[in-house]
Amino acid sequence: MLDQDAIDALKDLGEHIAAARPDAVKSWHVKSGELTVFAERDHIVNLLRFLREDPQCNFETFIDICGADYPDRGERFDVVYHLLSMRMNHRVRVRVATDEDTAVPSATAIWPAANWFERETFDMYGIQFADHPDLRRILT
Repeated sequence: MLDQDAIDALKDLGEHIAAARPDAVKSWHVKSGELTVFAERDHIVNLLRFLREDPQCNFETFIDICGADYPDRGERFDVVYHLLSMRMNHRVRVRVATDEDTAVPSATAIWPAANWFERETFDMYGIQFADHPDLRRILT
């Protein structure tokens, strides 16, 4: 578990991200020592680019993308991005909601490694990614 100073630093970071990108951030919270940002689907690429390039964020390391299914919700899927800033010693989880028919913009222009993870998420959940260079099944 993180000490109070580390939790306060994550809260400051959440406030910074939300203030800098109010168009892209729906909400955020720190829970169990982890910062989660809930993002607007249509602004996800710009938010991810900001998180990588902003000097207070420096989330230069892309960890992965995964999907989550909540069948009782209207927008039943979440696409979840995990990023790491080795310089700042922070991690962030970014979540965006979508439905079966609405594509999430691809993050491959920011992190080429997102290609495989988006293909896996498409294959396992059927989540579409707009502007993906090669969105086809990878596992099934």
